[in-house]
Amino acid sequence: MDEKVAIITGGARGIGRRVAYSLAGMGVSVVITFRKSKQEATSLIQELRDKYSVKALAIESDASIEKDCKELVAMVLDTFGRIDFFIHNAGPYLHERKRMTEYSSKEWHYMVNGNLNGFFFLTREIIPDMRKRRWGRIITLGFDRCETAPGWSYRSAFAAAKSGLTSLTKTLALEEAINGITVNMVSPGDIVGVWKEADIDVATGEKDETVAVGRQGTGGDVARVITFLCEDQSDFITGSVIPVTGGNDILGKVNKKV
Repeated sequence: MDEKVAIITGGARGIGRRVAYSLAGMGVSVVITFRKSKQEATSLIQELRDKYSVKALAIESDASIEKDCKELVAMVLDTFGRIDFFIHNAGPYLHERKRMTEYSSKEWHYMVNGNLNGFFFLTREIIPDMRKRRWGRIITLGFDRCETAPGWSYRSAFAAAKSGLTSLTKTLALEEAINGITVNMVSPGDIVGVWKEADIDVATGEKDETVAVGRQGTGGDVARVITFLCEDQSDFITGSVIPVTGGNDILGKVNKKV
C-alpha cells in the first residue's frame, strides 16, 4: 500500500476513526475530514503519524456542502497528488424520533445532502483521478437491509437518503468497473457509543446474549471489512452490500418498537 492515499469523511470519531487506524496500519496515507471534532481530529492525525509512520492530514469539511467537497478533493490532490481510497463514512443522523411531516425543509435537505448528495459531490471530483491509474476503491456505509429500500419509522430522511445511496453505489460500480474502480457498501449493525471506536479483541472478552454471535459489534468489525475491500485482490467484489450485524435483524427489531 506504499504511496496510496485514502480520504475518510467524518473520520475523527466513531467508526471512521477505527477505519483510519486500520488503513494507516497498512501503510496508507490518511486524510480525515471533520466538522466540529477538531480536537479529536488533531490528536488522531498525530497518533497515526507517530504509531504508523504514515502521512496524515485532517481537513475541516462538510460533506453536505458542494463547495467544501470540491475544495477538499482539490486540497488532497494538491498535497498528495492522488486519491486511491474514498470511504464515505460521514452521514448526518437525527436522534430525535420524527415523523416525515415533522421535518423542517432545512433538516430534510441537510440529511439528504450529507448522506446522498455529498457522495455525488465527492466522487464526481475523485473518480477522474482514479481513472488515470485505472485503480480505485470507493466504499459507502449503509444500514441493515438498506439495499431493499425498507421503511424505517421516524427515520424517513436518513432511510431515504441511504437507500438512494445504495442504488448509486451499485450504479457507480457498474459504470466504473471497466476503469478498475470497485464500489461497495458496508452496512453496520447496532454498534453504538464507545463500541464504535473499539477493536474486536475488546468485545471478544465480553458476552452479549442480545447478539446472535454472542458479543457486541465494534468499529473494528466494520473497519476489517472495509480494509479487506481495499486490497488489490478484492477487485472481483463490486456493487455489493455487505452487512456487519452479528446475525441480528437490526431494522426489524427497531420497527417492532414503533
